[in-house]
Amino acid sequence: MNKADFFSRDLLTTIPSLRAFARSLGASPDRADDLVQESLIKAWANRGSFVAGTNLKTWLFTILRNTAYSEYRKRRREVEDSDGSYAATLITEPGQIAHLDMEDFRSALDLVPSEQREALILVGASGFSYEEAAEICGCAVGTIKSRVNRARQRLAAILGLQEGASEEAKKDSAALR
Repeated sequence: MNKADFFSRDLLTTIPSLRAFARSLGASPDRADDLVQESLIKAWANRGSFVAGTNLKTWLFTILRNTAYSEYRKRRREVEDSDGSYAATLITEPGQIAHLDMEDFRSALDLVPSEQREALILVGASGFSYEEAAEICGCAVGTIKSRVNRARQRLAAILGLQEGASEEAKKDSAALR
């Protein structure tokens, strides 16, 4: 007998012990048989890495145990979704739409008068307080609050986010499209 024949014979003699071990890991009889089969396939594919003279049974039990635990971890993350209803809820909008929305926003922001745009950017985007923005612009706090409010309303109207938009805002909104 050659080396491969000894390996095959020893492999086959461990099958009952492997099956019992797989069952002890909580696998059903069918699943235990599948685990044993997967382990034997892995062992056969990696027979070149088995060191002759070491314990083949221990090597096979390690392969079976690692296969069972890997499968358990994988199944633990899986979600039963036979009709696809759960997968349908995981849909996200494509990135191109967000890019287009940002372009619309930039175009709309360009249509806001410069003083209002400046106040809105200082308070809304840069995170300055009304007081700090007023100091930067050299005007009263109430003026900054008013400019920010008008800029927000104008943007909402241009982007179609506000009911009853002014005619000027409707024209600006049409120019964006």
